[in-house]
Amino acid sequence: MNTKGWIIAGTVMAGALMSVASAAQPAAGRPPLAPRHATASGPPVVVELFTAQGCGGCIEANAAVEKAAAQPGVIALTYGVDYWDYLGWTDTFARPEFVQRQRAYRAALRQRGVSTPQVVIDGRRQVSGARSVELETAIGQEAVRQAWPPEIEFRENGTGVGVGSGRAPVGGAEVVAVTYTPGPQVVEVRQGENRGQAVRHMNVVRGLTRLGEWRGRPMLYALPSARPGEAVAVLVQGKTDKRILGAAVRD
Repeated sequence: MNTKGWIIAGTVMAGALMSVASAAQPAAGRPPLAPRHATASGPPVVVELFTAQGCGGCIEANAAVEKAAAQPGVIALTYGVDYWDYLGWTDTFARPEFVQRQRAYRAALRQRGVSTPQVVIDGRRQVSGARSVELETAIGQEAVRQAWPPEIEFRENGTGVGVGSGRAPVGGAEVVAVTYTPGPQVVEVRQGENRGQAVRHMNVVRGLTRLGEWRGRPMLYALPSARPGEAVAVLVQGKTDKRILGAAVRD
């Protein structure tokens, strides 16, 4: 599976999207779904970890997600949350909007509350990040789940992204840009439950930007600017059920 979106010059992007739109429509009488692993360019599995530097049980989860990130076809993203800061250590990666995203998943997945470590896979299921075997199983099951994702194409100059046609869910869908720093980062924690430990994180998220709605037809969106060394993951996601319909990375 390929995690990278197509990169196309801006002058031809609109035409390319229309071509994708035509190709994406299933022929009459044929099933509209295709196995995600059927081609090398199949859609990736998105793995989102909600963690905290002051959470004693999160170090093992961070390691499990870092291992998952090395798998072909996996987009792993780490969100720092701040609701454990009262234990004595202020999380250096946490932002309020990351907690809001976790709470949106709590509602969609019908969880009783938010906690860490939590891993959400494709917006469809969640596991405790500390259960590495369960995480690997969930990723494997998502990898073979049948889907018909919209094509995602990035402008050559990095200023925009196009999303092709597909089936929009009931309640509609939205396009979200997740800006993150690829690779591992280590933070020396000086207070709280992890005092004295070097806490390692993978693909730390720096920002979330809602680009707009997607209604199943080809659309172009402006991308947020990224700092040098940062990458952008674009997610097409149900507004209500939070299921991820398609994803790609521009680095």
